[in-house]
Amino acid sequence: MTQTDLPHPASAQTSSPTYRLASTDRDFILGPSMRGVRFLLEFAKVDEALRNWSVHSTIVVFGSARIREDGPDPHPRWYNAAREFGAIASKRGGAHLSAKGERYNVICTGGGPGVMEAANRGAADAGAPSIGLNITLPHEQFPNAYSTPELTFRFHYFAMRKMHLAMRASALVVFPGGFGTLDELFEILTLRQTDKSPALPIVLFDEAYWRSIVNFDALVAAGMVNKADLDLFRFAETPEAVWECLLAGGLRPYQDIPEPPPADAHDVA
Repeated sequence: MTQTDLPHPASAQTSSPTYRLASTDRDFILGPSMRGVRFLLEFAKVDEALRNWSVHSTIVVFGSARIREDGPDPHPRWYNAAREFGAIASKRGGAHLSAKGERYNVICTGGGPGVMEAANRGAADAGAPSIGLNITLPHEQFPNAYSTPELTFRFHYFAMRKMHLAMRASALVVFPGGFGTLDELFEILTLRQTDKSPALPIVLFDEAYWRSIVNFDALVAAGMVNKADLDLFRFAETPEAVWECLLAGGLRPYQDIPEPPPADAHDVA
């Protein structure tokens, strides 16, 4: 046994927190100076897992965590519609692994109950994977039982969670919801309005609900948004109509995505 194989003798020096390896020092990693590193870790962990599962794009579904399948009307209608849409999108969009080993338009939710559960459940009904991006809250929100376990994540930072919700999104479907749903909806609308994100179809389910809580026309009348900004989204009343709106808005099922051009024989990667 060499000298380096021997355990370190206990001493004031080796017992000091400063002697811990930085990568294993929990107090250091969770301290305020490492906030940027924690942001990077939350990005990298999810990004790596989605790449390993060959997820090229997602269909993001927002909606209230309070909606229940057995709740008061119209909750069951909203829940069942989200579930049916999750199945339709998963069957037709390309969530199943293709012959080329790629997945497109995978259902992605906030991972919790209500509408999120319903959309993940619909994907499970179709035998397809789906993503759940959970967030740590003071009143703990646990993952629903239907997101794919290997694609179920937990975030501390809302900002990083929102980034992962947006960065692969090929479409956004928003069911009735409250503050959180409004926050996420207007986040994406702002990205589209300012051209900070690529064009993608946005569909709001149940026009009567949305017009009862947001006076979109008043925003135009007051000069707060352009009339053309209201063309950034559409309304739909059935899961099938949601899918048709997405297609009309430019969503492409994986079968319709063109093959990449062949690399030039003289190019060197």
